[in-house]
Amino acid sequence: MSTAREQPIFSTRAHVFQIDPATKRNWIPAGKHALTVSYFYDATRNVYRIISIGGTKAIINSTVTPNMTFTKTSQKFGQWADSRANTVYGLGFASEQHLTQFAEKFQEVKEAARLAREKSQDGGEFTSPALGLLSHQVPPSPLVSANGPGEEKLFRSQSADAPGPTERERLKKMLSEGSVGEVQWEAEFFALQDSNNKLADALREANAAATQWRHQVEAQRAEAERLRQRVAELEAQVAAEPAVEEAPGQSLEKLEALVRTKDQEIQTLKNQTGGPREASDAAEREETEQKVQDLEARNAELEQQLQATERSLEEARLERERARAEVGRAAQLLDVRLFELSELREGLARLAEATP
Repeated sequence: MSTAREQPIFSTRAHVFQIDPATKRNWIPAGKHALTVSYFYDATRNVYRIISIGGTKAIINSTVTPNMTFTKTSQKFGQWADSRANTVYGLGFASEQHLTQFAEKFQEVKEAARLAREKSQDGGEFTSPALGLLSHQVPPSPLVSANGPGEEKLFRSQSADAPGPTERERLKKMLSEGSVGEVQWEAEFFALQDSNNKLADALREANAAATQWRHQVEAQRAEAERLRQRVAELEAQVAAEPAVEEAPGQSLEKLEALVRTKDQEIQTLKNQTGGPREASDAAEREETEQKVQDLEARNAELEQQLQATERSLEEARLERERARAEVGRAAQLLDVRLFELSELREGLARLAEATP
């Protein structure tokens, strides 16, 4: 665990793994979710550590030493061995960029630890009392950390507790054997994880799209029903229009015949009054003139009626054309709605087949 004098200098998110101590080949995940992995620096003791906390316990508590190596085993996975903790840590990142940043920081911290060790070996003062008491046993090193019982190896003699050739060979073999099975396992793990995330996102989008499609289907059904009713009304109106048109046509013919008859009567009366024969009776002439005026007035009235009837007939014809055009547009819109409903039904069927 980090203390108050330690400050985080770099943090990232990654899936944490440890090598299986029994097989030394398989990885054991620290949890189902990514954890925060941070580099901490203790300025008092000049110590760099990698720490990751899961719940209330430290999943990673590794002091960085100059002889450590961080190895990239894939585009999103890297590992390093900690001989003091007698384990190998593995980190799975969300992207290659995050892995690269962590590896670069590991190299920087490793170099800083190397410089600190060289400085202490050249006669630098000890800031830790424990190191001062045991300085005669091992080369002075400021890389002291509260990592637990495993850290006591730093205070013993190099000949007694330092990793020997057999231990180094065992760690190398553990790394090589672990990497063989880890690459395939890690690739499958992240592939499954990405696939699961994509499926979850696709399912959420599909549910949202299905809800939206249901609303659209209901709206289009209502619109289609309204269009059907409108088409039925227009068809009924168009079917009734010929009967309505027949009456104005017959009335127009009658009016034209009546106008021609009255014109003939007016012409006859004019010929009678304007002819060479003079009427002997003035009253008869006046009566004839009065009839002529009445006939002219009646003729003017009939002409007005005829014009009104022609206008009504023209308006009826235009209304019929508009009704036919509206029926055509309604039929086209209905076809479009039906086509959209068909496509929507097919999309929902494909989505239902694709959803596990």
